[in-house]
Amino acid sequence: MTRRRVTMSDVARRAGVSTTTASFVLAGRQDMRISAEAEERVRLAAGELGYRPNLTARGLRTSVTRTVALISDTIATTQFAGEVIHGALDAAGAADHVLFIAETEGDPGIEIQLVEGMLDRQVDGFVYATMYSRKVRIPEALRDSRVVLLNCYEDEARAPCVLPDEFNAGRDAAAVVLAAGHTAGIHVIGGRHMTAETPDGVWAGLERMRGVEEAMARAGVRLDGVAECDWQPEDGHREVRRLLAAGTVPRALICLNDRVALGAYQALQEAELRVPDDVCVVSFDDSDLATWLRPRLTSVALPHYGLGRTAVEVLLDGAADPAVHRIAMPVRLRASHAAVVPSGEAAHKAV
Repeated sequence: MTRRRVTMSDVARRAGVSTTTASFVLAGRQDMRISAEAEERVRLAAGELGYRPNLTARGLRTSVTRTVALISDTIATTQFAGEVIHGALDAAGAADHVLFIAETEGDPGIEIQLVEGMLDRQVDGFVYATMYSRKVRIPEALRDSRVVLLNCYEDEARAPCVLPDEFNAGRDAAAVVLAAGHTAGIHVIGGRHMTAETPDGVWAGLERMRGVEEAMARAGVRLDGVAECDWQPEDGHREVRRLLAAGTVPRALICLNDRVALGAYQALQEAELRVPDDVCVVSFDDSDLATWLRPRLTSVALPHYGLGRTAVEVLLDGAADPAVHRIAMPVRLRASHAAVVPSGEAAHKAV
């Protein structure tokens, strides 16, 4: 049997005051002359009855529902969903808000329905998110709402956006290679992701490569090659095999994601080359692959939790400034990179 919800009238009746007086006391308002004794009776009655405020009704009166919505294309059904949503939920909970989560699967029709449904529920704002960092256009239905873009951006920059700091991630990946003593034989596998489907590259690839090239240029080091390809294991395998077939044995590989690194590992193993003794390998994303590979892969991590948390925090701050918030990507140092061993010394062994 469903328990009847305790109402404000119930509290007022138990306390022996008017409903208006009970409402003012529980709302914390000070603009009515209410005796301390009556206020105490109201609070005691509310506690005894287990009264909880009707937030929906309050929202209708104040136009503040303490709810926010996260609408994404495919984030919620991917392996990265947990940390992004975890961060968003933590930020919403810390601010005493409820987070609604919805996914469009990239369908514009579903997106319109979901946005309109959230607007009907009078959410206080929206986090509009994408699985892959890319340019978007905010749906027309959201033009008059508070919106924060998560893992995406608009050319017009009419809303704040939260993005991983891919540029500095590229610099950091290059710094790992340079700190290991490599100044020649450095190849990039994956590049800007310039393929038939994405001839201009993808945002993450462009930013990562910009960072890699700047760090190398500052150190006076030239990349020996950049292989532009898709970012799947078979692409990493194919491109490293091409290098080896041409008689080139790289000293260091910067792979644009962990899937590419997996393919590179396989090609190196087939050629009986050891990581990191013969070839240093550094990657991006810090997916599960990074810890499954042997030796374990040094990778620059995507800050999934920080992205989700920061997006909701920026939304609830209410700032209208369309600033770009870049979230740092930490380097996870493991065994796939190693310092160059001077000739005549024993080969460096991975830990």
